[in-house]
Amino acid sequence: MITPLAAANAYATAQKTMGADPGMGGADIAPGGGFGDLLKSVMTDAMKASKGAETQMAAQVQGKAELVDVVTAISAAEASLETVMAVRDQVISAYQEIMRMPI
Repeated sequence: MITPLAAANAYATAQKTMGADPGMGGADIAPGGGFGDLLKSVMTDAMKASKGAETQMAAQVQGKAELVDVVTAISAAEASLETVMAVRDQVISAYQEIMRMPI
């Protein structure tokens, strides 16, 4: 189940990815980006974080990395995955709401 904090984090990540100003002023979205580009960017970031965590784990097993670095990499990968899941849940929810609308 999505929590309000996860939804807010997903929204903030989406705003940063799209180049919008998260401040109180108007949001200026960078031209040339669409929803598909946003999803592609978020998925790419999630994959990079996951691969970075795997690399850190392998380095720690070999004795070449500190445990703190491994935990930090895993936390970043987990946060990235939670963002992707929050966006996915919101897209599914929006689709279901549209499908319930009368014609």
